[in-house]
Amino acid sequence: MAPMSTAEPTGRYLSFAEREEIAILRAQGHGPREIGRRIGRDASTISRELRRNAATRATNPGYRASTAQWKAEIAAKRPKVAKLATNPRLREYVQARLSGQLVRPDGTVLAGPATTWTGRNKPRRADRAWATAWSPEQIANRLVVDFPDDESMRISHEAIYQALYIEGRGALKRELVTCLRTGRALRVPRARCRNKPGGHVTADVVISERPAEADDRAIPGHWEGDLIIGLERSAIGTVVERTTRFTMLVHLPREEGYGLTPYVKNGPALGGYGAVSMSKALAATMTTLPAQLRRSLTWDRGKELSAHAAFKVETGIAVYFADPHSPWQRGTNENTNGLLRQYFPKGTDLSRWTADDIEAVAHALNTRPRKTLGWRTPAEAMDEHLLLVQQAGVASTG
Repeated sequence: MAPMSTAEPTGRYLSFAEREEIAILRAQGHGPREIGRRIGRDASTISRELRRNAATRATNPGYRASTAQWKAEIAAKRPKVAKLATNPRLREYVQARLSGQLVRPDGTVLAGPATTWTGRNKPRRADRAWATAWSPEQIANRLVVDFPDDESMRISHEAIYQALYIEGRGALKRELVTCLRTGRALRVPRARCRNKPGGHVTADVVISERPAEADDRAIPGHWEGDLIIGLERSAIGTVVERTTRFTMLVHLPREEGYGLTPYVKNGPALGGYGAVSMSKALAATMTTLPAQLRRSLTWDRGKELSAHAAFKVETGIAVYFADPHSPWQRGTNENTNGLLRQYFPKGTDLSRWTADDIEAVAHALNTRPRKTLGWRTPAEAMDEHLLLVQQAGVASTG
């Protein structure tokens, strides 16, 4: 056994003294939670330590501090040889799931379109190579199913990504990145996908600045909004209350002169949902609500609400913008838009419907029982809240 280090690690890692305490408490029959409480560590840390670093020899099994410390130091050594580089069987399994050929029902191989990898991202509006194209996460989890008793056939999805993207981890061919869903030649750090100020989205209106009370849906008055787009740039605005799922539709008629005057680049938006038109129409809809129900509005990144500052002044509603390409941050609104497509299908002209027409559709949704509301309707849930607000107001003045 290699000599054990006596250097004291940082607080992030267990020290030898802590491992000695764990060994004593474990011998006394205490579980991970009790041990964690006594030494000031999380129970998951203790559980992981007992699982990873316990002695494995049949002659003397159990947890011993010296053995655990030695195992931890061996595991911490860097750099390590990539697992895919030392396990040919595992490497072949991963490569076959990433780039395996497609097979027709009669058993013949389907080659797919002829493509050439240029070392760049996937081609835009052009053929990509056809392959089985399992994701690294699918491969990592399927290994447990296919080899339940073979611990050597295990790898994390992150290790597969590193083998593809990081030079020097080269167990997999570089061109296999074309088999990934994104087809990216380089990884994109997650930070680049986060919400950043830019254009009409300033630092004070990104979704991370939205009040925490909007997240748990306990307090009504926080709304999500978007547009549904139809033929020839027609649109209808949709806003949904997060707690009650109450829906309001915004009528966006064509502006005067639409279809009559020639198109002018950067000219006035006559389609009905330019920044000024959108702000006015949305304000007219939202100001019909009592002040208690006008707390915040979360919108997508569309420029139709670039006049959000004027909208806030007129209505008192704070506007926040979701992260780019993150529709789940407005999931209630996205779900509602899907329901509305039953009435306003894609590829149809939405400008033909009057304000009364779309109000009738909103009423149909608001009087439809919803499982998430215990089979109450959004209208009933909204009425209950307004009644509570009214009673609270009477109690405070009485």
